[in-house]
Amino acid sequence: MTEGYVQKDFGKRTKRYCQTMELRDDAELIRRYCEAHDEPHFRPEVLAGMREVGIMEMEVYIVGTRLVMIVDAPEDFNWDEAMARLATLPGQEDWEAYVAQFQQCDANATSDQKWQMMKRIFHIYDK
Repeated sequence: MTEGYVQKDFGKRTKRYCQTMELRDDAELIRRYCEAHDEPHFRPEVLAGMREVGIMEMEVYIVGTRLVMIVDAPEDFNWDEAMARLATLPGQEDWEAYVAQFQQCDANATSDQKWQMMKRIFHIYDK
């Protein structure tokens, strides 16, 4: 896809987090992982938990086995507090156990333990 993706204007200052993770190198597992994230299959209680902790928008991209997740949140969002709370919300533990079969990670890890935070090394912007 080369058209790009329009970003939502939230009308207030936000901050962005980017993380990465590897999936198991198995075409069928990757297909099933992608399916678990499509609209008809994604679990509404997991989405509700993300909204409850303050996540405004989330995107996950894939190339090969590499995932990149982009999360937009309010400027005062505290990542560590939000992820600790998210891990306790309904459906989250079951979701993490389910998706662990597709991921190169500890099967008992929380989402925050699986995804590795990326450091921005370049940013071009319009002043």
